[in-house]
Amino acid sequence: MARTLTAAAPAKLNLFLHVVGRRAEDGYHLLESAMVLLDFGDTLHFTLRDDANIQLTAGTPGVDPADDLCMRAARAIQPFAKANPGVDIALEKRIPMGAGLGGGSSDAATVLLALNRLWNCNLSRTRLMALGLTLGADVPFFVFGQSALARGVGERLTAVTVPSAQFLLAKPDVHAATPHIFAQPDLVRNTPALVADALPLGGGHNDLQPVAERLLPEIAATRNALSADARMTGSGAVVFALANAATLDAAKRAAWHQTAHIVPRHPLFSFADA
Repeated sequence: MARTLTAAAPAKLNLFLHVVGRRAEDGYHLLESAMVLLDFGDTLHFTLRDDANIQLTAGTPGVDPADDLCMRAARAIQPFAKANPGVDIALEKRIPMGAGLGGGSSDAATVLLALNRLWNCNLSRTRLMALGLTLGADVPFFVFGQSALARGVGERLTAVTVPSAQFLLAKPDVHAATPHIFAQPDLVRNTPALVADALPLGGGHNDLQPVAERLLPEIAATRNALSADARMTGSGAVVFALANAATLDAAKRAAWHQTAHIVPRHPLFSFADA
């Protein structure tokens, strides 16, 4: 059995993000979003231990190891292991925090998928997605591992085909706090639900974008500089547009920028059965 593994934790984009209501029982926002995986992200290194300890030897900068989603994900799946396993996890962080790219959620999903194989847990993708939902609303998407239309709070996923595309991502030097944006009274919460699973590239909009840009005008400035068609992903602060010479020039003037392609599947997709 392999004792080490290096695995990618890809970033995601919300091609659109509609807030269609709120759940009656707990007030959670109900969403519809087209989500895709990118060929850019974090990297995680796993080394099996000879004891049952879980050690985060390198984690998310500024986050207490006990609260790091990598550690929480490993603890969540450990009871399903066939033996009494331990692991050292080292995270190479590239996805900026407060970006809307799903970095922490993707790290957690990669931990679940990797340890499902390394620890011989043999959990189905459905079981792993349920575990992931206890860690964060975006984690099930990364475990699902392919382009999807997400509904509910993000846990109801339908596989969709999205055309291959290359994007320029740009981020101003600000951090968007998701709970703060969702709490704003002027957030639109009644966008009509889609009548079909049709996902034309460039269709829809992001209901969080006007709120985020009001709170953080730097997002609007970066988006306007990037392209007339640029859009914010998730709750921000990253904005994206189709890559071309003009968007590349504009992105280089932002605090952070990255070129990325859509990829059809998560690198560890095969680590869980249906």
